[in-house]
Amino acid sequence: MTDSQPITIFGEVLFDCFPDGAKVLGGAPFNVAWNLRALGERPRFISRLGEDAQGSNVRKAMGEWEMDTDAVQTDPDHGTGIVSVTLEAGEPAYDIVSDRAYDHIDAAALPSSPPGLLYHGTLALRQADSRQALQALRARTDRVFVDVNLRAPWWQRDTVLALLEGARWVKLNADELRELGQGGANDDAAQRFRERYQLELLIVTHGAKGATAYRPTQSPLSVTPAALTASVDPVGAGDAFASVILLGLTRDWPLTTILERAQAFAAAVVGLRGATVGDRNFYNRFAQAWRTA
Repeated sequence: MTDSQPITIFGEVLFDCFPDGAKVLGGAPFNVAWNLRALGERPRFISRLGEDAQGSNVRKAMGEWEMDTDAVQTDPDHGTGIVSVTLEAGEPAYDIVSDRAYDHIDAAALPSSPPGLLYHGTLALRQADSRQALQALRARTDRVFVDVNLRAPWWQRDTVLALLEGARWVKLNADELRELGQGGANDDAAQRFRERYQLELLIVTHGAKGATAYRPTQSPLSVTPAALTASVDPVGAGDAFASVILLGLTRDWPLTTILERAQAFAAAVVGLRGATVGDRNFYNRFAQAWRTA
């Protein structure tokens, strides 16, 4: 893929808001865009922010990270996305607050240039506005990567399955495969799922056990962590994995290389606090190694 066909990331950006007042910037598509920028790409991030302090903070963080904000819309009527984190019997509970700015991405305000490789998840499609915007984008490319992310109650089976039609690449975890497929998550179930949606590549992740890739007419290809990594914070591991899958697809790496590098990067991310890392040196050691190998 050439520079004339960029990576476009569509979806939510939000803050996790904790009882002590702490706010952590995230959202799966935002995390992917953040990682890709740090790894040397210039993804186009399409989302929508409120006219509020949180929205200003997102733009400030993106600017400091040298991310392009041209496709990030502003919504005068809805606030920036937030997840309210509370403690129930000592355990965290998450409320992905509804009807936020990213639920209302405006199709009329989308960039006019082709999206190239289009990556999107499933959470930011709770409202008709964002669904229509995504449909408009998908109509302009056949390079669609769907990263399934089922978050109750914010998904409907038929809606998610419809997103798989016309996708080229899909990533989901084993539980999501059981939920969306025929109840199984073994190799046969995964291959049937891949065949049903005529996917060029299906990747099923298994948490700390690694991931398996499924392609037409080829045996499954699995990857496991090279060594046991102490998990400090597993949040963002899937986003880290997806970031390197996208990087490898755009740079035409062999699939074995893509999986090994995605697994190594995800393992490093879970060893740190937070879904994204603010230390450029953390990313540079991966980017430099991948440029020379």
